[in-house]
Amino acid sequence: MLTRIKAIAKKEVRQLKRDKRMLYVLFIFPVILLVLFGYAINFDVHHIKMVVYDQDKSTDSRDLINTLTSSDYFDLVGYINDENEIKDILDTKKAQCVIVFPHNMSRDFYSKQNVEVQVLIDGVDANTASLINGYITAAFASYTQTVQSKVLAVVGRETYVPIDIHPAFWFNPELNSSFFLVPGLIVMILIITAVVSISLSIVREKERGTIEQLNVSPLTSLEMLIGKTLPYVVISLIIAAFILIAGYILFGITIKGSIILLFFTILLFLFAALNLGILVSSIANTQQVAFQIATLVSMLPSMLLSGFVFPIESMPPAVQVISNITPAKFFMIILRGILLKGVGIQAFWQQIVYLMIFSGILLVISAVINKRSRTA
Repeated sequence: MLTRIKAIAKKEVRQLKRDKRMLYVLFIFPVILLVLFGYAINFDVHHIKMVVYDQDKSTDSRDLINTLTSSDYFDLVGYINDENEIKDILDTKKAQCVIVFPHNMSRDFYSKQNVEVQVLIDGVDANTASLINGYITAAFASYTQTVQSKVLAVVGRETYVPIDIHPAFWFNPELNSSFFLVPGLIVMILIITAVVSISLSIVREKERGTIEQLNVSPLTSLEMLIGKTLPYVVISLIIAAFILIAGYILFGITIKGSIILLFFTILLFLFAALNLGILVSSIANTQQVAFQIATLVSMLPSMLLSGFVFPIESMPPAVQVISNITPAKFFMIILRGILLKGVGIQAFWQQIVYLMIFSGILLVISAVINKRSRTA
């Protein structure tokens, strides 16, 4: 059995050596995807275009503006002198927010009267609008606290805060969205390359007619599938190493957990992804159809149903059940746990069990379909 599996694996390696374009796709394409998606998909909002309608023209209003523009979150694009200009600015997207300082803001503030600063935000993109509101609210609260401390110090009193909150962000102190997204990109890239490569490899045998020679050989369906899979497991492991190195160089993602555990879980995930590709090859008869199906069953579920971008917990119960159709969902939890949190197997042993069950079911289904096609 081992001799036959080795022969099939050796045949597949020789075939890959002849197909230079496939090798370029397997090794260059994942890094390109990581760079493109890593820089394109980002939840952080920077360089927000801001316009100010300053009716107070005081030192405090200028200090507040300087507080906002001192970071790269806000870019001051201009001032206006008429409130009728606000609608046109937001309609034409000349700015994403307009801050309106009222008359006598500084005087009312120091006389302990309520001061209302109006912030008008373009709410078409709800996520960006919420972030802009959060940035402005935090900046104004910080400035208000600073001024209050100075005023109380003048009269000889200390600031009293009934409940003082000191938040601490574990695992990602700077709240860098790349730390959250890059592990998801690694999962998506690995499953796409694994499913597409193995499915095209087997379907290529069908198109060229060489699958018939394998069918009449002493090989069993399981031996042929294992022999076909082994070279792509090794290639996918090399690709995973390339992606992790690129993630460290480009985004500063380090492995905080066990490297051995990471290797084992990547191997298990690749086995599940390759079994999914084998299932696709059992259905498709041409490389074009195989590529389309492989891309569909690997990319869309890994992006939408794995927790890569959208939290699974916030999805409707029916969609949460459907999300179990992709192994990316289980591996996403594992990879983020090892890379970002540095946790051990006790934190995600259930996900490992799910991956094993998923792989076993796919392998059995693929072997049954392949056996029927050989006897047909």
